[in-house]
Amino acid sequence: MEIAPVSLVLADISGYTRFVRIHKISLLHAEEIITELMEAVISEASEPLILNKLEGDAAFLYARGGEPGIARMTLERVLRFFTSFTARQQELIKAGEGGCSCEACCNISSLKLKAIMHHGQAVIKQVHQLTELAGSEVILAHRLLKNTIGADEYLLLTEDFYRLSGGLLDREPRMHTESYDEIGQVKARVYFSFTPPLTIPSTPRFTRPTGVLAGLKLFPMIFWRRLFHPRTFRNLPR
Repeated sequence: MEIAPVSLVLADISGYTRFVRIHKISLLHAEEIITELMEAVISEASEPLILNKLEGDAAFLYARGGEPGIARMTLERVLRFFTSFTARQQELIKAGEGGCSCEACCNISSLKLKAIMHHGQAVIKQVHQLTELAGSEVILAHRLLKNTIGADEYLLLTEDFYRLSGGLLDREPRMHTESYDEIGQVKARVYFSFTPPLTIPSTPRFTRPTGVLAGLKLFPMIFWRRLFHPRTFRNLPR
């Protein structure tokens, strides 16, 4: 067990609760879509970022060290999350064009990504084969997922992480303040609009044979995963 400086990252899929609030085959498709999008995000989690755990619709990651260079590298990795998320989202939309007409497949474009980045001291401990991060700074990073920002896609840097990393050189952030019981006011910088608009096909769903085949090919691994690898992610360390 040790106390070390870390940069904390939470990448969260906005709209998850609404998206999976459906039934039967649509629910299977919804979970597979979420899995594919989360895979796209965590596939970009290269050094110095370490994937710690998945928390439902969010991924919790960290990078050890208190140097500005590490913070800037971490910020660069997180920016790739948005690009990879949107690219995979567009692929899923295109693959299902004219195919499955379930509620999940018709609303892939409603999902967005947001990321929280904070820097501070955390307790790092081993529990069996798992690495756990604890402390007030970890609690703060998670609290920031519940905020008053009126947007579904954004990057929030706490003032601590912003000062260490220098922020994004080519963008001007918006100042933002949150207030939490037992924590007080938390100052942050927020960046918006990271990705271009998605291209939504005009073809009605389930209207032509080729589209139906494309839709069927979109989720060939659903039942295989449910039977042999329930709720697992290929990029999660074992």
